[in-house]
Amino acid sequence: MIEKEKFMNEALKEAEKAYKKEEIPVGAVIVKDGKIIARAHNLKETKKSSILHAEILAIKKASQKLEAWRLENCEMYVTLEPCMMCMGAIINARIKKLYIGTLDPKTGACESVINIKDYKFNHKVEIETGIQQKKCEYILKDFFKMLREKNGGKNEKK
Repeated sequence: MIEKEKFMNEALKEAEKAYKKEEIPVGAVIVKDGKIIARAHNLKETKKSSILHAEILAIKKASQKLEAWRLENCEMYVTLEPCMMCMGAIINARIKKLYIGTLDPKTGACESVINIKDYKFNHKVEIETGIQQKKCEYILKDFFKMLREKNGGKNEKK
């Protein structure tokens, strides 16, 4: 197994934790020098906070571990294309490379809804998509199917 797949599998483990909590199953890991330094999953529902996305939580943990807000030479692996808020945090944290499992046609800010490459920021993040794509898509589709069944055909929590 190549390194990218190995680290995305670790992000998928985080997504599974979110799934079990009935959170949208998104997981993220941050890697530096070939080692995971932070891992997180969505906690929006659990903590009742719109900003507790997997990417934000992973950045916070990595910053604490490195005792720095600049996460230069770090890579992030995330199961779902980041939203605008998370993409802003990734840029501001100076993450070098972002690996994405699957794109998000509703809120994705890397190429789906907004193409981050169209904007001139002070820091450029290298982006690669489609890492373990089928697995990343499956957990999301399965989660929303489960929610619909549980909530009488609606995706929303009751």
